[in-house]
Amino acid sequence: MKVVYLDNNATTPLDRRVLEAMLPYFTERYANPSSVYAIAKEVRRGIEEAREKVAKALVCDVGEIIFTGGGSESNNTVLKGVVSYNKGKGHIITSSVEHPAVLQVCKVLEKKGVAVTYLPVDDKGMVYPQELEKAFRDDTILVSIMFANNESGTINPVEELGLLCKKKGVPFHTDAVQAVGKLPVNLKGLPVNFLSLSAHKFNGPKGVGVLFARKGTHFVPLIQGGHQEKNRRAGTENTAGIVGLGEALSLAVAEQKQEIVEVTRLRDMLHNGVIERINDVRLLGHPTMRLPGTCTLAFKYLEGESILLSLDMEGICASTGSACSSGTLEASHVYLAMGCSHEEAQGAVRFSLGRFNTEQDVEYVLGKLPPIIKRLRDLSPLTPKGYNS
Repeated sequence: MKVVYLDNNATTPLDRRVLEAMLPYFTERYANPSSVYAIAKEVRRGIEEAREKVAKALVCDVGEIIFTGGGSESNNTVLKGVVSYNKGKGHIITSSVEHPAVLQVCKVLEKKGVAVTYLPVDDKGMVYPQELEKAFRDDTILVSIMFANNESGTINPVEELGLLCKKKGVPFHTDAVQAVGKLPVNLKGLPVNFLSLSAHKFNGPKGVGVLFARKGTHFVPLIQGGHQEKNRRAGTENTAGIVGLGEALSLAVAEQKQEIVEVTRLRDMLHNGVIERINDVRLLGHPTMRLPGTCTLAFKYLEGESILLSLDMEGICASTGSACSSGTLEASHVYLAMGCSHEEAQGAVRFSLGRFNTEQDVEYVLGKLPPIIKRLRDLSPLTPKGYNS
């Protein structure tokens, strides 16, 4: 069966060039990078070369790059680490559409006495800078607002938000897991104190990420018990993963300009093709300020899960939203925050394209999706009598 993978926001296939860079660190370069002998120093060199690649790609200092186990760990480190540095007290500002790796941590911190403000978004899923400005308090210790949303693809005005934080003297963290590798990110000019990223979102390996922590910004490390990462993240390094992350990010940045153009073209081809062939479909997300590959569509009178199952039978992989929230039948908190009804939110399907998708993939989906929607609407009790999809 033909397989068309359109779930790149959940994870991306590993680039073979990245695999080739990683392979020696599974075999002959196996030593612990903290050891003193020659073969260990060679492994250490691989880690530091990867750190240099990441710093070059993000335009920051190598000392500001901390390797972690992924985006969720990076987010947890910032939120919990800043609160710990402030002795468990203070006020955090975040948004209502954050990834669970931020929202769930905030809920835990609230139970421990930390005050949290959840900013609203507009109907396109974007945070209003004026809402952030109104939310600051004298005891605000951190603002955490994502760079781009994993479900809608909407890109936030991060620079404007960061400037507001800088003006108030409050550290600003952005979860850039969906943005890095897909969009230009220049930390020399971007007013953020912390930034999280994850390798598997840009054709790198799973289980490895980065926390950018600007020089002079304070936090208490989440994982303690070792000297690694300059005492900022304990544990023997995932050397192969780190090398893979560095290579994947270098490739993503080098090929980014061309890739943005092509992936956006395929995304728009898919979106326009669906709108032309199927009635009562709404785009969820900003029409222009959106990730190049994200096309989230709400199909009226249907549940997204039934659409996904039918697509899967045709070899098409998509999603109803965040992979971290799959397995639940609850409507997405992101779409509800954007003003969708429960019915509309549950009818959403996220198609997310990436580096290896082709025009033939999109044509295949456009051939299979309309009859699937028609069949499901014919069966749905929500579809009005005499409706023609």
